[in-house]
Amino acid sequence: QVRLVESGGGLVQAGGSLRLSCTASGRTMGVYAMAWFRQAPGKERTVVAAMDWSGGATSTADSVKGRFTISRDNAKNTVYLQMNSLKPEDTAVYFCAAKPFGRVGAEISDYDYWGQGTQVTVSA
Repeated sequence: QVRLVESGGGLVQAGGSLRLSCTASGRTMGVYAMAWFRQAPGKERTVVAAMDWSGGATSTADSVKGRFTISRDNAKNTVYLQMNSLKPEDTAVYFCAAKPFGRVGAEISDYDYWGQGTQVTVSA
């Protein structure tokens, strides 16, 4: 069993930056595919960025490409989402997800474990 805990959310002005962290406990993160999803009020949960278990492959949603970057530090059992040039439409609850030995996945069903989410609010 893996427990994921997100942190780093908050309120930021448009154009600003935030770095989200997701720390795993229970198992080493080194063999897990990791992803960040987000869900705005009244909308579906969609993938923002994903990384396969080896860290050799990543994918970023078109809406955040060039602004958001996913990375991981296996020694700290932590995956990050660096978010730059934030826009009001980035406002959502951001969730971290994991799957052992997974590939880069864009669907909720691609992941076995989920965090509770962290709120990101971008003001205009």
